[in-house]
Amino acid sequence: MISGKFAITLHILTLLSKSPDDFLSSEYIAGSMNINPVLVRKEIANLKKHNIVESREGKFGGTRLAKPAVEITLEDIFKMTFETVTLGYCKNDPNPNCPVGKNINESLNALYTDINSQISDKLKGISLLSFSSGF
Repeated sequence: MISGKFAITLHILTLLSKSPDDFLSSEYIAGSMNINPVLVRKEIANLKKHNIVESREGKFGGTRLAKPAVEITLEDIFKMTFETVTLGYCKNDPNPNCPVGKNINESLNALYTDINSQISDKLKGISLLSFSSGF
């Protein structure tokens, strides 16, 4: 299902790209989004796992990009936040004796596969640097 993880992660990385040499605190980042710093730290943990950011603790701690923004694509970010986009399925199993019910999930799977391919194709051509240049 679609969630706000991509938008939150992209917001975090856009902020970090604007101050590539500075370690930004999760409180500062959360203030930009008006969300709880715990949510920011959760997404930062995922970014650290993928070697996109580095963090340090302490009074002057925070997070910064671990590699240049030009080397990070929006497709990279998308794949870190979603395995795939789906718009959902019916919560009940469709009737296999119905001409629609017996095929609907296969058709939805094909549609979702196509959507994900198109999303990846679009996002792979956009770097974080390019996206963040408008701010």
